[in-house]
Amino acid sequence: MASFILRRLLVSVLIIIAASFLMYMLVAYSADPLQDLRSSNSPNKTQLINARIQLLQLDVVPPLRWLLWLGGAAKCLIPFANACDLGSTVSNAKVVDILPQALGSTVQLVTFALILAILLGVTIGIVTALRQYSGLDNVVTFLSFFLYSLPAFLVAVLLKEFVAIGFNNFLAHPTIPWWVAVLIGVVAGLIWQSLIGGDRRRRLLTFVISGVATAGVLLLMSAMNWFLVPGLGPVVMIILIAATVIGVTALISGLQNRRALISAAIAGAVSLVCYFALQPLFTVSTVGTIVILAIVAIIVSLAIGWFVGGYDRGQNMRISVIVTIVSGFLIIVDRFMQAWPQYFQDTNGRPIATVGSSTPGLEGDMWVTGLDTFTHLVLPTIALLLISFASYTRYSRAGMLEVLNQDFIRTARAKGLPERTVVVRHAFRNMLIPITTLVAFDVGALLGGAVITERVFAIPGMGSLFNAGLQRGDLNPVMAYFLVIAAMAILFNFLADLAYAALDPRVRVR
Repeated sequence: MASFILRRLLVSVLIIIAASFLMYMLVAYSADPLQDLRSSNSPNKTQLINARIQLLQLDVVPPLRWLLWLGGAAKCLIPFANACDLGSTVSNAKVVDILPQALGSTVQLVTFALILAILLGVTIGIVTALRQYSGLDNVVTFLSFFLYSLPAFLVAVLLKEFVAIGFNNFLAHPTIPWWVAVLIGVVAGLIWQSLIGGDRRRRLLTFVISGVATAGVLLLMSAMNWFLVPGLGPVVMIILIAATVIGVTALISGLQNRRALISAAIAGAVSLVCYFALQPLFTVSTVGTIVILAIVAIIVSLAIGWFVGGYDRGQNMRISVIVTIVSGFLIIVDRFMQAWPQYFQDTNGRPIATVGSSTPGLEGDMWVTGLDTFTHLVLPTIALLLISFASYTRYSRAGMLEVLNQDFIRTARAKGLPERTVVVRHAFRNMLIPITTLVAFDVGALLGGAVITERVFAIPGMGSLFNAGLQRGDLNPVMAYFLVIAAMAILFNFLADLAYAALDPRVRVR
């Protein structure tokens, strides 16, 4: 393994060096960083041109200038030396000073989009594979190809117009007409009856129950003015945590496993107690406090699974941890909802942002600033999400169908294993093997799509830095963008290779 890692690192370094040379030459010979000064009418134009030539070392031929840049970039590998030098911009700003902020905005955006795309795409792909050629499968297939064909800039513009502006206008008078609630209930009923499946009677019953429940909840939310003063509340929180306990146990071990059900129930009960007990602490919490609470909660859930686990402690520990994580997420969401009225007032009743990464001059605790970050990221995240969602859905569906038709799956079914065990324990793991390759390539695609998305939403991220550098002929920011993208692409491909060995015992690293 050590020799494999060393070989991969050496090859990766050589690839970055060769690619950086090509990128540097292309930009250096195609762009003119002095163009704005040559067309200037300033009386000291000559002095400004000479100063920029000296600043950017434009009197050195590009191949030698690349060597100088490479030497400065190599200093970034020296830990704790603070000697990293990626050059300066045409406005005499150090690239290493402006890069962290731009990188933070882009990584935050791309990370959320990637995680959501994987979770939603893989889940829906598996469901459509298990409901092959059903109405749900056909609808998801159509939507996947439709969304995949939409350009990123068009998706971004549509989101700004119909989601941000439309929802902000709705919040001025947040009332849902009865016919809209009924229409949404019908759509929800159609979706749920496709998901549940079964005979005609079961589908009809599912359609009626889910449709009536959805329409009733929407009308209740409208009557209680929930959109202006949202919150889950104790009753809803109890219902959601109980559903989490039952759902996680049924999915991983089955409800007949009493020890697993007890582990999940104890973890859910502890989470529910913390929901009531920690409300005063949440008011004065910081990000560090939440991180510490999360670590303690995971340790406690592991202990619950260990002591209750019996002969299968590993499985019950996983169930306890998952229940704790989902319950903790619900608790955090509820606390953010409690801060919504204050944030709604601070943004003058227009909370969903269409430009920027934060609201200028906004002050508040971590809950208000967290809502501000969310409202600024939600639209660009959805725009990037749709780039990858279709791919994950189609690959997951195709991979699951291929695995379900293999001999070892037929053998598992012939042995009398429950369908849940066949899908979750046998088919799911093998289906993930091609997804790991897709994730590695998708990181580069998302970062490339961020160039357009960040421009539409005016987010000061890596895409904006790259685009501004190309327009001004500013080589050093462009190379900084390339260096980050290349490093992340190589890193994720390397992680994909390691994931193969973890997912497929037939893969051996020698």
